[in-house]
Amino acid sequence: MPDIFDEVSEDLRAERAQRLLKQYGGLMAGAALVVLAATGAWQGWKWHQARETAHVASTFIAALRTAELPAGPERGAAMPELNKVAAEGDSGYRALARLREAALQADSGNLPAALAQWDQVATDRSADPLLRDVATLMWVTRQIDTADPALLEGRLAPLAAPDHALRALAIEAQALLALRQGRTDAARESLKRLSQDVTTPDGVRGRANGVLAQIGGAPAP
Repeated sequence: MPDIFDEVSEDLRAERAQRLLKQYGGLMAGAALVVLAATGAWQGWKWHQARETAHVASTFIAALRTAELPAGPERGAAMPELNKVAAEGDSGYRALARLREAALQADSGNLPAALAQWDQVATDRSADPLLRDVATLMWVTRQIDTADPALLEGRLAPLAAPDHALRALAIEAQALLALRQGRTDAARESLKRLSQDVTTPDGVRGRANGVLAQIGGAPAP
Protein backbone atom coordinates (compact mmCIF):
# COMPACT_ATOMS: atom_id res chain seq x y z
CA MET A 1 0.00 0.00 0.00
CA PRO A 2 2.71 2.59 0.77
CA ASP A 3 4.05 2.08 -2.76
CA ILE A 4 0.67 2.95 -4.25
CA PHE A 5 0.46 6.16 -2.21
CA ASP A 6 4.01 7.06 -3.23
CA GLU A 7 3.08 6.66 -6.90
CA VAL A 8 -0.03 8.81 -6.49
CA SER A 9 1.99 11.46 -4.67
CA GLU A 10 4.61 11.43 -7.42
CA ASP A 11 1.93 11.83 -10.10
CA LEU A 12 0.46 14.81 -8.27
CA ARG A 13 3.87 16.46 -7.95
CA ALA A 14 4.55 15.93 -11.65
CA GLU A 15 1.15 17.38 -12.61
CA ARG A 16 1.68 20.43 -10.37
CA ALA A 17 5.17 20.97 -11.77
CA GLN A 18 3.78 20.90 -15.31
CA ARG A 19 1.18 23.55 -14.38
CA LEU A 20 3.85 25.77 -12.87
CA LEU A 21 6.12 25.36 -15.87
CA LYS A 22 3.33 26.39 -18.21
CA GLN A 23 2.36 29.32 -15.99
CA TYR A 24 5.81 30.75 -15.34
CA GLY A 25 8.02 29.44 -18.15
CA GLY A 26 6.67 32.01 -20.59
CA LEU A 27 7.18 34.80 -18.08
CA MET A 28 10.83 33.81 -17.72
CA ALA A 29 11.33 33.85 -21.45
CA GLY A 30 9.69 37.28 -21.55
CA ALA A 31 11.99 38.50 -18.80
CA ALA A 32 15.00 37.28 -20.75
CA LEU A 33 13.72 39.16 -23.78
CA VAL A 34 13.56 42.33 -21.68
CA VAL A 35 17.24 41.82 -20.89
CA LEU A 36 17.89 41.26 -24.58
CA ALA A 37 15.94 44.35 -25.61
CA ALA A 38 17.76 46.54 -23.10
CA THR A 39 21.12 45.16 -24.19
CA GLY A 40 20.24 45.58 -27.84
CA ALA A 41 19.07 49.15 -27.38
CA TRP A 42 22.25 50.08 -25.51
CA GLN A 43 24.53 48.40 -28.01
CA GLY A 44 22.65 49.88 -30.94
CA TRP A 45 22.83 53.37 -29.45
CA LYS A 46 26.55 53.07 -28.70
CA TRP A 47 27.48 51.81 -32.14
CA HIS A 48 25.17 54.27 -33.84
CA GLN A 49 26.64 57.21 -31.93
CA ALA A 50 30.14 56.09 -32.86
CA ARG A 51 29.07 56.23 -36.53
CA GLU A 52 30.97 53.04 -37.22
CA THR A 53 28.11 51.35 -39.08
CA ALA A 54 25.34 53.92 -39.34
CA HIS A 55 23.42 52.12 -42.09
CA VAL A 56 23.39 48.81 -40.24
CA ALA A 57 22.36 50.58 -37.03
CA SER A 58 19.41 52.21 -38.78
CA THR A 59 18.34 48.89 -40.30
CA PHE A 60 18.59 47.16 -36.95
CA ILE A 61 16.53 49.78 -35.14
CA ALA A 62 13.88 49.62 -37.87
CA ALA A 63 13.82 45.81 -37.61
CA LEU A 64 13.30 45.99 -33.84
CA ARG A 65 10.35 48.32 -34.31
CA THR A 66 8.84 46.03 -36.92
CA ALA A 67 9.35 43.01 -34.67
CA GLU A 68 7.23 44.68 -31.97
CA LEU A 69 4.16 44.84 -34.24
CA PRO A 70 1.28 42.39 -33.65
CA ALA A 71 1.75 38.94 -35.14
CA GLY A 72 1.08 38.90 -38.86
CA PRO A 73 2.59 39.75 -42.26
CA GLU A 74 3.80 43.18 -41.14
CA ARG A 75 5.70 41.70 -38.22
CA GLY A 76 7.10 39.03 -40.50
CA ALA A 77 8.77 41.77 -42.51
CA ALA A 78 11.29 42.08 -39.68
CA MET A 79 12.89 38.77 -40.65
CA PRO A 80 14.58 39.93 -43.89
CA GLU A 81 15.69 43.12 -42.14
CA LEU A 82 17.30 41.09 -39.36
CA ASN A 83 18.91 38.78 -41.91
CA LYS A 84 20.40 41.81 -43.60
CA VAL A 85 21.82 43.09 -40.32
CA ALA A 86 23.28 39.66 -39.56
CA ALA A 87 24.92 39.57 -42.97
CA GLU A 88 26.27 43.14 -43.05
CA GLY A 89 26.88 43.99 -39.39
CA ASP A 90 29.84 43.30 -37.14
CA SER A 91 29.86 40.50 -34.55
CA GLY A 92 27.75 42.51 -32.10
CA TYR A 93 25.00 43.34 -34.57
CA ARG A 94 25.12 39.82 -35.97
CA ALA A 95 24.46 38.29 -32.55
CA LEU A 96 21.69 40.77 -31.70
CA ALA A 97 19.94 40.23 -35.02
CA ARG A 98 20.10 36.45 -34.68
CA LEU A 99 18.75 36.59 -31.14
CA ARG A 100 15.76 38.68 -32.17
CA GLU A 101 15.17 36.51 -35.22
CA ALA A 102 15.18 33.40 -33.02
CA ALA A 103 12.57 34.97 -30.74
CA LEU A 104 10.35 35.70 -33.75
CA GLN A 105 10.74 32.13 -34.99
CA ALA A 106 9.77 30.74 -31.58
CA ASP A 107 6.74 33.03 -31.36
CA SER A 108 5.61 31.93 -34.81
CA GLY A 109 5.76 28.25 -33.81
CA ASN A 110 9.08 27.28 -35.37
CA LEU A 111 10.78 26.33 -32.11
CA PRO A 112 13.39 23.96 -33.64
CA ALA A 113 14.73 26.77 -35.84
CA ALA A 114 14.74 29.15 -32.88
CA LEU A 115 16.63 26.69 -30.69
CA ALA A 116 19.22 26.16 -33.40
CA GLN A 117 19.65 29.92 -33.78
CA TRP A 118 20.04 30.47 -30.03
CA ASP A 119 22.54 27.66 -29.82
CA GLN A 120 24.58 29.15 -32.65
CA VAL A 121 24.80 32.49 -30.84
CA ALA A 122 25.60 30.78 -27.53
CA THR A 123 28.58 29.01 -29.07
CA ASP A 124 29.78 31.92 -31.23
CA ARG A 125 33.10 32.99 -29.69
CA SER A 126 33.06 36.25 -31.64
CA ALA A 127 29.85 37.39 -29.91
CA ASP A 128 29.77 39.43 -26.71
CA PRO A 129 29.77 37.10 -23.65
CA LEU A 130 26.56 38.62 -22.27
CA LEU A 131 24.74 38.07 -25.55
CA ARG A 132 26.00 34.49 -25.64
CA ASP A 133 24.62 33.97 -22.15
CA VAL A 134 21.26 35.51 -23.07
CA ALA A 135 21.10 33.04 -25.97
CA THR A 136 21.85 30.20 -23.58
CA LEU A 137 19.12 31.32 -21.19
CA MET A 138 16.58 31.55 -24.00
CA TRP A 139 17.63 28.11 -25.27
CA VAL A 140 17.05 26.64 -21.81
CA THR A 141 13.79 28.37 -20.88
CA ARG A 142 12.05 27.52 -24.13
CA GLN A 143 12.54 23.78 -23.52
CA ILE A 144 12.77 23.59 -19.74
CA ASP A 145 9.88 21.13 -19.58
CA THR A 146 11.07 18.83 -22.39
CA ALA A 147 14.86 18.63 -22.76
CA ASP A 148 17.31 16.50 -20.80
CA PRO A 149 17.50 17.97 -17.26
CA ALA A 150 21.22 17.27 -16.93
CA LEU A 151 21.91 19.12 -20.17
CA LEU A 152 19.79 22.09 -19.11
CA GLU A 153 21.41 22.25 -15.68
CA GLY A 154 24.85 22.17 -17.27
CA ARG A 155 23.95 25.21 -19.37
CA LEU A 156 22.40 27.08 -16.43
CA ALA A 157 25.14 26.54 -13.84
CA PRO A 158 27.58 29.19 -15.16
CA LEU A 159 24.76 31.76 -15.42
CA ALA A 160 23.81 31.23 -11.77
CA ALA A 161 27.28 32.23 -10.55
CA PRO A 162 27.51 35.16 -8.08
CA ASP A 163 27.60 38.60 -9.72
CA HIS A 164 26.47 37.27 -13.11
CA ALA A 165 24.03 39.66 -14.81
CA LEU A 166 21.55 36.84 -15.46
CA ARG A 167 21.96 35.13 -12.10
CA ALA A 168 18.39 35.66 -10.84
CA LEU A 169 16.81 34.39 -14.05
CA ALA A 170 19.15 31.39 -14.09
CA ILE A 171 18.30 30.45 -10.50
CA GLU A 172 14.61 30.83 -11.31
CA ALA A 173 15.06 28.42 -14.20
CA GLN A 174 16.95 26.00 -11.95
CA ALA A 175 14.03 26.06 -9.51
CA LEU A 176 11.51 25.23 -12.24
CA LEU A 177 13.78 22.47 -13.47
CA ALA A 178 13.93 21.06 -9.93
CA LEU A 179 10.13 21.11 -9.77
CA ARG A 180 9.95 19.21 -13.03
CA GLN A 181 12.14 16.51 -11.49
CA GLY A 182 10.10 16.33 -8.29
CA ARG A 183 12.86 17.96 -6.22
CA THR A 184 10.45 20.28 -4.45
CA ASP A 185 12.72 21.02 -1.49
CA ALA A 186 15.55 22.15 -3.76
CA ALA A 187 13.15 24.33 -5.76
CA ARG A 188 11.72 25.85 -2.58
CA GLU A 189 15.19 26.70 -1.30
CA SER A 190 16.18 28.44 -4.54
CA LEU A 191 12.94 30.39 -4.70
CA LYS A 192 13.24 31.51 -1.09
CA ARG A 193 16.75 32.79 -1.81
CA LEU A 194 15.40 34.84 -4.72
CA SER A 195 12.43 36.19 -2.79
CA GLN A 196 14.62 37.33 0.10
CA ASP A 197 17.44 38.83 -1.96
CA VAL A 198 16.95 42.59 -2.26
CA THR A 199 19.13 42.65 -5.39
CA THR A 200 16.74 40.33 -7.22
CA PRO A 201 14.62 42.18 -9.83
CA ASP A 202 11.06 42.80 -8.67
CA GLY A 203 9.55 40.69 -11.42
CA VAL A 204 11.65 37.65 -10.49
CA ARG A 205 10.91 38.11 -6.78
CA GLY A 206 7.20 38.33 -7.52
CA ARG A 207 7.24 35.13 -9.56
CA ALA A 208 9.32 33.36 -6.91
CA ASN A 209 6.78 34.26 -4.24
CA GLY A 210 3.97 33.13 -6.51
CA VAL A 211 5.50 29.70 -7.04
CA LEU A 212 6.37 29.39 -3.34
CA ALA A 213 2.74 30.01 -2.45
CA GLN A 214 1.72 27.14 -4.72
CA ILE A 215 4.26 24.59 -3.49
CA GLY A 216 3.83 25.33 0.19
CA GLY A 217 6.73 27.68 0.73
CA ALA A 218 6.78 30.82 2.82
CA PRO A 219 6.77 33.92 0.59
CA ALA A 220 8.92 36.80 1.72
CA PRO A 221 7.00 39.65 3.43
